[in-house]
Amino acid sequence: MDWLTDRKLPVGDIASAGFEWVRDHAEGLLDAMSVAMEGLIDGILWVLQTPPPLVVVLVFVALTWILQRNWKTCALVAAGFLFILNQDYWEETTESLTLVLSACVVCMAIGVPIGIAAAHRPRLYAWLRPVLDLMQTLPTFVYLIPAIVFFGIGMVPGLIATVIFVLPAPIRLTQLGISSTPERLTEAVRAFGGTNRDVLFKAELPYALPQIKAGLNQTIMLALSMVVIAALVGADGLGVPVVRALNQVNTSLGFESGLVIVVLAIVLDRMLNKGDTK
Repeated sequence: MDWLTDRKLPVGDIASAGFEWVRDHAEGLLDAMSVAMEGLIDGILWVLQTPPPLVVVLVFVALTWILQRNWKTCALVAAGFLFILNQDYWEETTESLTLVLSACVVCMAIGVPIGIAAAHRPRLYAWLRPVLDLMQTLPTFVYLIPAIVFFGIGMVPGLIATVIFVLPAPIRLTQLGISSTPERLTEAVRAFGGTNRDVLFKAELPYALPQIKAGLNQTIMLALSMVVIAALVGADGLGVPVVRALNQVNTSLGFESGLVIVVLAIVLDRMLNKGDTK
């Protein structure tokens, strides 16, 4: 098989050259992105860490009540955050929440418009599908390499890697919701003189809202699954003690921090998903 390996396609070299070209020729754009994302991260982190922890917990419980109108879910959310406080992981939790919320802002701001455009243009979605498949199947550790090349070490490369991994979810679900809108709804809007804008805002988006909400939920869960990987590039949060426990073979620290991540995931999931109990 030497005859085949001797003619190895330079896939890695081409990718490396592409990254270096972007780094050298798009320095201004990359710096602007870094500043914008650092501002977003610092703003959310300030909101979560400046008030006393119990005040933040009460805000999350109140938000849960607004979304769910279920006192059992509110009690579960309160118990989850109190457990995190009891384990003394509040600072790491707020840092991970900052990464998750920042990823949600970026992914929904990019993903929903792209999903709408893809639903209205089937040929565009046909081109997007293999790209989205690649983004979801490529090992997440690979995303860390260009993130480090472009943005160095810290929260920003962790956010970039998270966004690349998570972005296909809101795009796919938004496209599914918009494209599934019954024709009778859009025809009814047009029958009353509605424009394409009216069709979008009065028929398609309201009908697709459950799918868009599902995309938001998936964005949060997938972003939370990235906290450990983001810690490898210097991102703060709950991934840091997990990585430390792995390096030290510290079972106690690993189980403790891992359980806190699970509790946070359950809390966020119950905040967004309506339960069956009333």
